[in-house]
Amino acid sequence: MPDADRPPIATEISTETGDALARRLRAETRGEVMFDLASRGRYATDASIYQVIPVGVFVPKTVDDIALAIDIARDLRVPVLPRGAGSSQCGQTTGAALVIDNTKHIRRILDVDVAARTATVEPGLVLDHLNAHLKPHGLWFPVDVSTSAQATLGGMAGNNSCGSRSIAYGNMVHNVLGIDAWLSDGGLIEFGPVASLSTPAAAIASFVRDLADWHRAEIEAKWPKLLRRVGGYNLDIFNNQSERPYTSDGSVNLAHLLVGSEGTLAYTKSLKLQLTELPRAKVLGIVNFPTFRGAMEAAQHIVKLGPTAVELVDRIMIELALANPAYKPTMETALLGRPAAILLVEFSGDDKASLLPKLADLVALMGDRGLGGSVVEMVDDAPQKSLWDVRKAGLNIMMSLKGDGKPVSFIEDCAVPLEHLAEYTDALTEVFARHGTHGTWYAHASVGTLHVRPILDMRRAGPEGGAAKMRAIANEASELVRKFKGAYSGEHGDGLCRGEWIRWQFGFAINDAFRAIKTHLDPADLFNPRRIIDPPEMDDGSLFRFAPPDSPHPYKRIPITPVLDWSAWNVNADPVTEAVTAPGTGGDVTGGFAMAVEMCNNNGHCRKFDAGTMCPSYRVTRDERHLTRGRANTLRLAISGQLGPDAFTSDEMHDTLDLCVSCKGCRRDCPTGVDMAKMKIEFLAHYKAKHGYTLKDRLIGGLPAYARIAKWVPWLFNARDWLPGGRWLGERILGISPMRTLPRWRSDTFWRDTKAVEAIADRESAMTAAAAGGKVVALFVDTFNGVFESENALAAMRVLVEAGYLVHSPLKAGSHFCCGRTYLSSGMVGKAKQSARALIAELAPLARAGIPIVGLEPSCLLTLRDETLVMGLGDDAQAVAAQALLFEEFVAREIKAGRFALDLQPASAPILVHGHCHQKAFGAVSPILDVLRLIPGAKPALIETSCCGMAGSFGYEASHYEVSMQMAEMSLLPAIRNSPDAIVVADGTSCRHQIADGTQRAAVHVALLLEQLLPKK
Repeated sequence: MPDADRPPIATEISTETGDALARRLRAETRGEVMFDLASRGRYATDASIYQVIPVGVFVPKTVDDIALAIDIARDLRVPVLPRGAGSSQCGQTTGAALVIDNTKHIRRILDVDVAARTATVEPGLVLDHLNAHLKPHGLWFPVDVSTSAQATLGGMAGNNSCGSRSIAYGNMVHNVLGIDAWLSDGGLIEFGPVASLSTPAAAIASFVRDLADWHRAEIEAKWPKLLRRVGGYNLDIFNNQSERPYTSDGSVNLAHLLVGSEGTLAYTKSLKLQLTELPRAKVLGIVNFPTFRGAMEAAQHIVKLGPTAVELVDRIMIELALANPAYKPTMETALLGRPAAILLVEFSGDDKASLLPKLADLVALMGDRGLGGSVVEMVDDAPQKSLWDVRKAGLNIMMSLKGDGKPVSFIEDCAVPLEHLAEYTDALTEVFARHGTHGTWYAHASVGTLHVRPILDMRRAGPEGGAAKMRAIANEASELVRKFKGAYSGEHGDGLCRGEWIRWQFGFAINDAFRAIKTHLDPADLFNPRRIIDPPEMDDGSLFRFAPPDSPHPYKRIPITPVLDWSAWNVNADPVTEAVTAPGTGGDVTGGFAMAVEMCNNNGHCRKFDAGTMCPSYRVTRDERHLTRGRANTLRLAISGQLGPDAFTSDEMHDTLDLCVSCKGCRRDCPTGVDMAKMKIEFLAHYKAKHGYTLKDRLIGGLPAYARIAKWVPWLFNARDWLPGGRWLGERILGISPMRTLPRWRSDTFWRDTKAVEAIADRESAMTAAAAGGKVVALFVDTFNGVFESENALAAMRVLVEAGYLVHSPLKAGSHFCCGRTYLSSGMVGKAKQSARALIAELAPLARAGIPIVGLEPSCLLTLRDETLVMGLGDDAQAVAAQALLFEEFVAREIKAGRFALDLQPASAPILVHGHCHQKAFGAVSPILDVLRLIPGAKPALIETSCCGMAGSFGYEASHYEVSMQMAEMSLLPAIRNSPDAIVVADGTSCRHQIADGTQRAAVHVALLLEQLLPKK
């Protein structure tokens, strides 16, 4: 625990020093220098409860930039804090320092030796990116942390990360062979095997060896004898105390001293890693337990079967996963009824056949323990991967609890021997109950490290506040850890929340030895000061992201009147029962908007580059500012007044959200439910109310309204493309890129097609037929498919009629109905509500009659399932949303029900499919594939893409053109070019235009392709 006379942690550096640091960095390095308050605020937090504004942020372009930055910071006596993904859960990467972000440029794979099974990498490289590079060689780096999609190797070394399979492969420290690192004096040292060290490194090794020898008795008496011990420094490298030796041959490697040191001893330049053969086969047994204790008692017996992982998922995580549409189908495959907990038990080896007996042994073991029929056997790889993806999202799923109370990380990594696991969890549950809360449990049952987070409201002060309860629970938990001979810090490091417990764990003498190591390697106290050595108290409210009322600078929300309904987030939750109060009762002076923004827990899931959509702008720029997390942090800082009184409607805020393409990827991919697309609408409404609407805003927002005029004089509205100098004027006046072709206005709109209009059933006939059990649909024809590409709407009409459906389509005298999408994208929420209200009123009677409302344009139809529900349109909007389906969703549903059949000709070429972002966000991509399989012999292939980059009007704008094309070039356009003969299906109108501009190929709507393959009449 902290000394009573310890000085308070420094949270500020003088303005003069900061200015001098920024000037020198700009003058002497090639890196990006960011010292504005918003940028610093974006780097002030990690995935912990803490927030400390840094002096500045530096993004080096080369390793030479880092060396120079260290020298400059040392000259000015400014601390240096290296940072990877910023996903630490204990505050390691927050500090009043110069934060150096390695992730943008310092991320190369320097060498891979396949024969020796080693890789040398830079610290900013992401684990999944390394393993993707290694996979063709049959190798991988096996410290597979749940944040592998964003975690960097440097950050993993800093924390001594472990992962789900540490029982088989050990911790990070067991898989690091060498580290090249700068000391605070600027010297570059090679840390590696002691037997082959250079003179400077050998001197360090000698110093540490002498310390270890001097404290041998203390080490042997007080050092936790567990695999999962990551607290303090690895002083025991000269006298191993772990269940698993640091090296296989008992030798000493000085690099292991740096692993787990949290950037406090040296700054990593590169790491040499030990690789492992990639398992050729895996099987998974999911054991369903009727009680939580039963799972805890079983773990010690299951590990004797030789699994590579045994992972816990508790009832709370199960229920939250089932409530998330992205995870529900996968979680259901693992369950037998509604268990209190499940254990994921994995076996790996050379082939599936040799592993099946292992599954049989697991089934038999459970039968012997009175749990016959409790195991779901999962042999196929795809469902296994899906379930592991849900498990990896465990922490973030837990954090999706609404209300100000959240599961808080501070005792979550306590590790105990397996034989005491059930008793420990029972006792800790009783501790939670005494303090009026309960915990969420998940993770590494195989090694006695369960991630447990009691639900606390850190904003409350006093004895019932989060800080007071955190202290009380920590004190009682520490006694349990001591009773069961465990380790207080078992995986995620020490940082701010566990640093003060190092001395408690190891005693005064070893703590003094740790201090001596820090002083010897970093006498200037340059690197991440007051972490591990002399840390602050974990419950210092001034360091909290949401500082309580009794702190020097309490967290306060600035009142605003939102234009959208955020009341679903404005709730309170009971920390014991999890019962949530009614919408609008949470006391948020922003109507729930701030509480929705605050759902971002900084886990960094949006930094991933996998097959999901989130976050397309970050994938191009790799800037924290252009990341869902970066935007949410900026909004939070602004709405709480930390960026100034008018920050919420400032140009800085506008610039932060500028590259958000409103893809809604975060709506689905973000485990805590941050919906940045909707938040951007809210922001734009307030920003435009203050700054006014541009001509471009009015033209784009009002496009559906003046479409009724354009159909009479399309040549005039197309003048930009044929008038000499038109493209130049379009850029100067409207900011439209001259590189773009614009959608062509036409006179032959859907509503001017006499044959089509005559074929439309009137509403009364449609409702009568529906009441009689007939096959009826209401086709919602949007502006884009009704005006610019009317062939799509006509095709949908013919396909539905051909399949035996009576088709009604809402008609409006002299115009057409609109969902308000274009108004929303321009911040004109009032006008959007007017358009949506008229459409909803027209569709509601049909919806209540059970008639499916079918649309063609994803962004328009899905507005009826999303934004219209928060526009105050009442029960009618809910009724319409319940019946609103994309064309492909409707057809796929009808196929499954046996009500839809067509006589189609085979396609003339292979079929590639690109999913619109909003289709992905609503899980509506697979129906496209189902529909296309109606085509004889068709094997549609989905292009794994993020956003195409056009995103409505975004990609047409000159200021966005380059970023837009970079998004498209990441995977979409290359995939299409690589299949020159393929038919490309893309249901989004902006997607089709991007494909046309980027490849000079015409993509088609699925409805049009089906219509083209109908027999000719």
